[in-house]
Amino acid sequence: MKVFVGVDLGSTTTKAVVLDEDGGILGRGITNSRSNYDLAAGVARTEAFVSARFELLRREAELTAGAAALDRLLAAFRLEQRLAQLVRLRERVGAEAGGSSALLETLEVLFRRIAAEEEERFERGDETARSDFFRDAVGSAYARIAEELARPPGAAEAPGEVTFDVLMGLYDKSIVAVENQPVELGFSEHIGAALARRGDSPQAREEVARALRVEMEVAGEVGTGYGRARLPFPKERIRSEILCHGLGAHVLFPATRTVLDIGGQDTKAIQVNAQGIVTSFQMNDRCAAGCGRYLGYIADEMNVGLHELGPIALAGKRPVRITSTCTVFAGAELRERIALGERREDILAGLHRAVILRAMSLLARSGGIEEEFSFTGGVARNPAAVAALERLVYENYGTRRINISPESIYTGALGAAHFARRAA
Repeated sequence: MKVFVGVDLGSTTTKAVVLDEDGGILGRGITNSRSNYDLAAGVARTEAFVSARFELLRREAELTAGAAALDRLLAAFRLEQRLAQLVRLRERVGAEAGGSSALLETLEVLFRRIAAEEEERFERGDETARSDFFRDAVGSAYARIAEELARPPGAAEAPGEVTFDVLMGLYDKSIVAVENQPVELGFSEHIGAALARRGDSPQAREEVARALRVEMEVAGEVGTGYGRARLPFPKERIRSEILCHGLGAHVLFPATRTVLDIGGQDTKAIQVNAQGIVTSFQMNDRCAAGCGRYLGYIADEMNVGLHELGPIALAGKRPVRITSTCTVFAGAELRERIALGERREDILAGLHRAVILRAMSLLARSGGIEEEFSFTGGVARNPAAVAALERLVYENYGTRRINISPESIYTGALGAAHFARRAA
């Protein structure tokens, strides 16, 4: 079957979308960019084709027990992927740790517990929302268990004792290298182990084998995003982020006339017509203030996962007035606010409001907010940012329908894939 691929090479995340011949979404893939653009594009693209294999399974068979069985198989497959990445991280951290026996023993216990938690999560069918990224999902567990195993802060130091700072230092040194390693994300590498874990019937195994035999011929591919110049595509297969987000939002919500995209490095306010063609737009300057990278820096400063920021901010009762969303000074202002006794929930609530206020300025300069309005990009997954946007839109424009797809982070890649399909 012929397929069409769009790759959105962002400054913080890279996304890929695979479409079938009718324009239906077959698969999606995402990974951290981490400045290794060449690798990130390959990983996201491979993940999208893995996702496409599962979609073909869903369309052709639904397995013998229906959609629930297929969801369970996908969960088993993702577990196998994550356990394989854990092994690589453990090896890397062990190499950084050197020859200290106490430290190596602590690390062995730490990684064994993380793996056990992943196994238990799968066994109990835990569907709790979590980050798509290995760094975030595993990093929070690593920090929590490291704190339990390490010498308590302020306790008298004894020879050979392992401290929390040492354990986290090893993680910080290792995680980027592990993320940037070529990862075996192909369908066949882990599907056998996933099937064995589930104990599937011979019929189910044959259905999986049939999906493996389907050939997907790439009939068109278009790239976009902050790092699009690094993509190995000819110039005619590169499109701007503005065009791709405008078309992607139109595909998701055909009545869309205004699009706000807040990505890792920039914010874009876009006006489109009834065909999804861009009629005007505004972007922030080169500074990443008020974008996803800014929120990522705040998450690092607070030692929480990026996906945890929004829920924490929603608990704020009295949002603190933030005077600057400059990424360079974010840490200093955050520490100052905490030192003044402000609650972190109120600080984060104020930070999210400040981010959206900057976006509202761009929207006004692009032509305002028309009916309907779509919010795209990674920050559209942040519930506190969405809540702040809804309030400010109502205050400035009255009632407007705000569209947010659960897959909003893929909007640029979706638009790129549709450009590829149109060209073909």
